[in-house]
Amino acid sequence: MSTIKPWYKQFWPWVLIILPMCAVVASVTTLFIAIDNKPDMVVEDYYKKGKAINVDLTRLENAFRLALKFRLSVDGNKIKLTQTFGEKQSAALKLNFIHRTQQAKDFDLLLTANSAGHYEFVLDEALSGKWTIHLESFDAKWRIQTVDKFPSEYDTLLDSFANR
Repeated sequence: MSTIKPWYKQFWPWVLIILPMCAVVASVTTLFIAIDNKPDMVVEDYYKKGKAINVDLTRLENAFRLALKFRLSVDGNKIKLTQTFGEKQSAALKLNFIHRTQQAKDFDLLLTANSAGHYEFVLDEALSGKWTIHLESFDAKWRIQTVDKFPSEYDTLLDSFANR
């Protein structure tokens, strides 16, 4: 007469235990990944952000009144900004690069003009991808904004007339 093996020495109970355990491990792993990588696109205080839009519109209108146009050249990791039209700006300018989906890639530059009137900066690494670009005065009186993709063989035109 054959003896029956105990349950823990048989094949099918372990198959039935391992399948749900794999699902539990995968769920816990997914939970930790979700906690560590929160989405950047969610805004906590959307009401204040909405009120800030009115301030941005005023700054865009001020740039239009000054008839400002700038040319942004990006060659690898070198940025060169040149004013091409409008009331001459001699003070420092703030140039913001905002990545479309990854807030951690956003960066701001404070540019001052050289003797030729050009604003230049060298980045740590070359730009790539689609960016929203904000150019504004140091005192935040006006702003020009556009969207462009890098690398590009063409210069980016920051035009206050295009924001109307």
